[in-house]
Amino acid sequence: MRVLFTGASSFTGVAFVQALVASGHSVAAAVRGTEHSYVGLKRDRLAQAAAIAEIHWFMPFGSPRFIELASQGDFDILCHHAAQVVNYRSPDFDVIGALSDNAFALKSTLETLKAGGLKSVVLTGSVFESGEGAGSRPLRSFSPYGLSKALTSQVFEYWCDALGLQFGKFVIPNPFGPYEEPRFCNYLFRTWKSGAVARVNTPNYVRDNIPVDLLSLCYSSFCNSVNTKSGTSHCAPSGYVESQGDFSFRMARELAPRLRFRCDVELAIQTDLSEPMTRINLDRALGCVSDWNEERFWDMYAAFLLSSKND
Repeated sequence: MRVLFTGASSFTGVAFVQALVASGHSVAAAVRGTEHSYVGLKRDRLAQAAAIAEIHWFMPFGSPRFIELASQGDFDILCHHAAQVVNYRSPDFDVIGALSDNAFALKSTLETLKAGGLKSVVLTGSVFESGEGAGSRPLRSFSPYGLSKALTSQVFEYWCDALGLQFGKFVIPNPFGPYEEPRFCNYLFRTWKSGAVARVNTPNYVRDNIPVDLLSLCYSSFCNSVNTKSGTSHCAPSGYVESQGDFSFRMARELAPRLRFRCDVELAIQTDLSEPMTRINLDRALGCVSDWNEERFWDMYAAFLLSSKND
């Protein structure tokens, strides 16, 4: 397939591009910024993507430059992975502004792509949207960001249906792995590297942490299947479903022999109950793919954590 992809500078985005190319697809990745506007991890990810895919700079979704690319590309599938994430943790996150960015000029963009032969659209969603996954009820959006993702999905599904395009939604839980943003897993590693004990303040939350290479294999498989189906498709792959305390012990167990230093964990008594206790995906990832190597993932992850790329 000829794939038009957005969001390649993100942690999961570059992994998805790699998986699509490995499956034999041709990928054109449209990114928002100019070639020299990306720094740090985003720059490193785009360098990886550029080695295997076309990168089209300064093409925000729905912009005139994006639509011009859409008119020339003869694309089979649009993989819209990009989303507005600035201040995504803030309670003041701009829901309507994010929706506008995520679905800017959507109707005309899809019409242009369909005229060139587009058959389907795959939109990336989040387990933290309303109505996704399973867990503590009601299944509300975790945050204004989650609400923006849910609204974006509704708008995309509506226009795909109206224009006769197949629509697929791929729902991401909690991915982790090489080139991730420096969040919880990075905190564990840096604490262990310093010789200290990693204290986990929210050990009781049950989450769905999934290795990014397993997630990307599921993504590629899902994209392959969407073009063979009619109507709406949905995939919500699930990885390690466990409490954050148990996941921390899993990290310690897998990484200690690979990092060659102690990885001790201390579980605090949880007092922060601001989020739902449980939210997980329901589609077993290993039921979607058969060629994932768990040992290889942990070897690769440990090597990345110890590398200069993680500084």
